[in-house]
Amino acid sequence: MSVVVAVTDSAEGRNALDAAYAEARLLGTDLVAVNLRLGPLDLSGAPQDLRVEVVERRSRRSREEAVLDALAERAGSVQRLVIGVRRRSPVGKAVLGSLSQELLMEADVPVLAVKLPAGHHG
Repeated sequence: MSVVVAVTDSAEGRNALDAAYAEARLLGTDLVAVNLRLGPLDLSGAPQDLRVEVVERRSRRSREEAVLDALAERAGSVQRLVIGVRRRSPVGKAVLGSLSQELLMEADVPVLAVKLPAGHHG
C-alpha cells in the first residue's frame, strides 16, 4: 500500500509533501512522490524510516496525466492522494483547469487536500 503526493514548484507543493510524510507514517505505508517540479525533488525532510519512491514526470505528459498515470500504475494499492491547494478569491475559484481541481475530479482514490496555514503567502 502507498500514499501518492503531487509535488509542485510552490509553497503548496512543499506543504503537500510534508503532509504526505505524516500521512504515510500515520497509515504505516510507503510514499510515492510525483515530481512535478522543474528540478530535482528535495527529500531532506523525509523521515529516515519512510520509504519514498520518486516518479519523474515525462516531458510530454501534463501534470495531471503524470499524477493520474502514477495512480493507475498502482491501482488497488494507493490509500490516499495528497495535493496542495491554494487559497483563492471567489473569482479565482471560478477558473477551471487547475491541477488540484482536475485531480479532485479525476482521482479514483481518497484525496487529502492541504492548504498553507492562514497568513502564509508561499
